[in-house]
Amino acid sequence: MRVPKTAELVAHDLRKRIVRGELREGESLPAEATLTEQFGVSRPTLREAFRVLETERLITVRRGARGGAAVHAPSAAMVARYASFFLEHDGASLADVLEARVNLESPAAALAAERRTDEDLSLLRAAIEECEQIAADRRRLVLQFSEFHALVVATAGNRTIALLHAVLREIIDMAKLRRLGQDDGPSRVIARGVDAHRRLVELIAAGDAPGAEAWWRRHLTEANRYLLAIPGGDDPLDLLD
Repeated sequence: MRVPKTAELVAHDLRKRIVRGELREGESLPAEATLTEQFGVSRPTLREAFRVLETERLITVRRGARGGAAVHAPSAAMVARYASFFLEHDGASLADVLEARVNLESPAAALAAERRTDEDLSLLRAAIEECEQIAADRRRLVLQFSEFHALVVATAGNRTIALLHAVLREIIDMAKLRRLGQDDGPSRVIARGVDAHRRLVELIAAGDAPGAEAWWRRHLTEANRYLLAIPGGDDPLDLLD
């Protein structure tokens, strides 16, 4: 077994404190002199540990007289970024990602119907109203549609499903923007999407878990057919252009 380097051990200790919430978002780490004394290490070793944590996006090191290391809590966006790299490297296609979304969001809609609160319903309805108000701005509309989908998943109350959904969300948003940009008349598609969202909220409000799951699966399957009209939908993802 390889013995960890001292810098790796320091990084592990700080990482653990960040992940456990002992060090919070935006908080500054103690000064270098304090940390070198605390860990009993040299400044070069501490700075190597900082580089590890910077690579993991858990801290940002500011240089200069007012420098220091600011803490960043782990985020779904952080995980999604690296997961998208893996999916592209592994040869996943847009069709593959969209199929995964159907099988994440549909059961999540059922859970949402079982667990929703009045506050959840208010947020979902407000998201639909926002879509109606910005229908002419395609980019904002795509992002707002995406927000509605994320709210449905959040209402399900399962953090793991929400994280997995966040991994897929950015990839699907890119596909939506490309597809709407090619379509001369997306108004019909947008209107159908808003209607589908409104119907889902009705089913969730009624506590109809089987109905919500079936409706959302049907809607997502239809949406997938629309998105996969983009040339190359079955080709490996290319997210870095």
